[in-house]
Amino acid sequence: MATYTLPELPYDYAALEPVINPQIIELHHDKHHAAYVKGANDTLEQLEEARDKEAWGAINGLQKNLAFHLSGHILHSIYWHNMTGEGGGEPHAADGVGDLADAITESFGSYAGFKSQLTKAAATTQGSGWGVLAYEPVSGKLIVEQVYDHQGNVGQGSVPILVFDAWEHAFYLQYKNQKVDFIEAMWQVVNWQDVAKRYAAAKERVNVLLLAP
Repeated sequence: MATYTLPELPYDYAALEPVINPQIIELHHDKHHAAYVKGANDTLEQLEEARDKEAWGAINGLQKNLAFHLSGHILHSIYWHNMTGEGGGEPHAADGVGDLADAITESFGSYAGFKSQLTKAAATTQGSGWGVLAYEPVSGKLIVEQVYDHQGNVGQGSVPILVFDAWEHAFYLQYKNQKVDFIEAMWQVVNWQDVAKRYAAAKERVNVLLLAP
């Protein structure tokens, strides 16, 4: 039995129009995300085989492959739920996301400052990558991270709560090479209810990063 499975979309392919067309959603989920799930499962089998054969020289490369595919699976699983056809706008207490709205202001000075920083992080990824809003448990603050491919340049223990996919497969069929236009349009479909739930769950996690010996 496979360890990782492709999650179902929480909406139909056309639910995010006109920001993202149905063809992109179908290809992105059914092909690209599915490939990361398969890659993670295949790599786990290869790791087991390498250990059985005591092929220790192959382990590091396989672990890197696992991190790539598994991170891709996790980020995409968050991505689908981070969006809704009824989303967008600025988060407010009246919408039941007051704690998140306050945290954004505390961490970035203002919603506008946060929006500008995450937009820039996603739009300026070199090659393939993500812009990520994450909860950093040591400081208790929200931070913006720029993720290359699916890994790297992130704080140890930080928890992604809002992710913008800046890989070309996320937008090229509709936006061509205008990645900035796609990132700007993404703000129209942000599901703040989902982001707020992820923020609350991240805060509840016991911080074991800096436990004294």
